[in-house]
Amino acid sequence: MEKIILDTSFILSAVKKKIDFFEELSDYEILIPINVLNEIEGLKKSNSTANICLKVLEKNKFKKINFKTKNTDRGIVEYSKNNDLIIATLDKEIKNKTKNKKLVIRGKKLEII
Repeated sequence: MEKIILDTSFILSAVKKKIDFFEELSDYEILIPINVLNEIEGLKKSNSTANICLKVLEKNKFKKINFKTKNTDRGIVEYSKNNDLIIATLDKEIKNKTKNKKLVIRGKKLEII
């Protein structure tokens, strides 16, 4: 089963656009870094989308992963170097620093490039 790692920007944007990414990615193993969960948790007071994200995450199945670094972006970049996976992010820096396939949002559709 192919794996996809989700970044904070991807989750927030997908929820904001009402994309059921868990349904669309049901054929993949979804990985979410603990750092990402912490970032979304930290946004819940100032961002109503973050509250919805937390509810969506609560209802769905995914694997939590832990990085050796506190910097989420660096953690994703380093983790992707040693793992064959797809990266779901809107972050240009992560996109530029990794050679893995990317999962992007185009309108209301998900596309692997």
